[in-house]
Amino acid sequence: MAFPRLNAFSYWLFLFGALITLAGFITPGGAADFGWTAYTPLSNAIHSPGAGGDLWIMGLIVAGLGTILGAVNMITTVVSMRAPGMTMFRMPIFTWNILVTSILVLIAFPPLTAALFALAYDRHLGAHIYDPANGGPILWQHLFWFFGHPEVYIVALPFFGIVTEIIPVFSRKPIFGYTTLVYATLGIAGLSMTVWAHHMFATGAVLLPFFSLTSYLIAVPTGIKFFNWIGTMWKGQLTFETPMLWAFGFLVTFLLGGLSGVLLASPPLDFHVHDTYFVVAHFHYVLFGTIVFASFGGVYFWFPKMTGRLLDERLGKLHFWLTLIGFHTTFLVQHWLGNMGMPRRYADYLATDGFQPLNIVSTIGALILGVSMLPFVWNVFKSWRYGEPVSVDDPWGYGNSLEWATTCPPPRHNFTELPASDLNVPLSNCTTRTWCRACVRSCTSATTPGKGNRQSCIHRERPKMFPAAPTRAGDQPNGAWAPRRRCARRPEPAKVVPADRGPGWEGRSAPAPGTDTSYHASRSSNVERAEHNSLGNEAAKCPARLRIRESSSASTDLLFQTRRRGGPSVRRRCATWQ
Repeated sequence: MAFPRLNAFSYWLFLFGALITLAGFITPGGAADFGWTAYTPLSNAIHSPGAGGDLWIMGLIVAGLGTILGAVNMITTVVSMRAPGMTMFRMPIFTWNILVTSILVLIAFPPLTAALFALAYDRHLGAHIYDPANGGPILWQHLFWFFGHPEVYIVALPFFGIVTEIIPVFSRKPIFGYTTLVYATLGIAGLSMTVWAHHMFATGAVLLPFFSLTSYLIAVPTGIKFFNWIGTMWKGQLTFETPMLWAFGFLVTFLLGGLSGVLLASPPLDFHVHDTYFVVAHFHYVLFGTIVFASFGGVYFWFPKMTGRLLDERLGKLHFWLTLIGFHTTFLVQHWLGNMGMPRRYADYLATDGFQPLNIVSTIGALILGVSMLPFVWNVFKSWRYGEPVSVDDPWGYGNSLEWATTCPPPRHNFTELPASDLNVPLSNCTTRTWCRACVRSCTSATTPGKGNRQSCIHRERPKMFPAAPTRAGDQPNGAWAPRRRCARRPEPAKVVPADRGPGWEGRSAPAPGTDTSYHASRSSNVERAEHNSLGNEAAKCPARLRIRESSSASTDLLFQTRRRGGPSVRRRCATWQ
């Protein structure tokens, strides 16, 4: 992190703020009871006296300050401390989403902090900021929802990033429309700042056409994300391990929540179901479907990397299906309850209202949802101690980001050697990999005991934030963008044991001079075979770690064969072996 002490300070502020908020439960008057929206005048000193409300307000202020400081740290780290060769448009989508989320935090949290301070002044200093003559409840609603709706995307965007990391791995394809996904994320962030008043349609105090239009528009970049996720899976080699099941559950659940949100963007429909269980169902489909399904998908996906052991697949799938069935049984019927007129926040209702049968169904679903956590808890406990060990860097076989280029679990500082930084191709299936902006490639392949086939190089230049585009297909000037390319799979080359070494020597996997491996033999062209043999000859002579310098007039430049998507093979000039 750019500011490690600030990072720790923001965490402790967040934790301390949460403890202050929870301390309201041990006060004589009890915790705050004016709801999570804290609408005035319900939250003022007259209608909600006692220390519980004050602790709630101050706890949120302290926790919000910690969140703001954490966002500053994240933005600084992503913008100024990326790895060599890691340009902005090579970052994982998850990192992009964290960056955009942090920007939203800096925009949305200060108004909430100001509103909470004003509420505290009203309660204890007689400021009268939220008196009806000075703005009243409508002023609070504007300030609160200017934070509240971006907060939905502050919560959701990181989990969009998790799903975007999972789907390409289990589709065996690069992410479809990387740039489009980035701009869709930026579009969601921008539009989220313009839709806050659609929570206030029923007040009659907002401009309905404008906020209805922006509420419809925000569905467009979200739909683009769905299009890209489906495009990634389209004609891919889909496998349904547990992380992919959770990603599918996320897609189905969030899609239903988004469609109900489009209905609520229409003022006439919103007037009918406002403050009913329809809104409760929509809210849980959006946030529960996003947070819970994506979170569990991320846990099952990265658990081998964090612990070096795999979670049990059978227990994982049992956990998924119980959660999916329990969730939809709980909240799907609440759409009908809301349409029937059942209001939210009511603890009781009459038998003549006709709400009881669907409420019983919802209660059964909630019980299933609670039981679904038991397989997960047992799975984590058992796998942490006795799970199947991971013996390779990438147990899923198609990792697209740098964490899959180090061991499971990684060493203390993640990498013992500088990795290559091309996230557009799988780390384990590429003959060569572009990793810096000057067409410097990782040109060696060496077998390390316990780590498999590894590629590495060293580059000394710091990446620019937005590199320039290349001038022509074969040119890669300093600072130029390296085009994305798809690499073909290849079998692992046979180990070469020198004559002066014993049988137990763990040698390089590069072919010996003049050796024609199965990979080279599989090429159809004699010219291509000769070029790849020459590559093997050079790789066999090179040391374990290379120092690569940029040179446009090197005498020992290597020509690599790379294949563009759907196009012919083209040669590219790369860096010098030293």
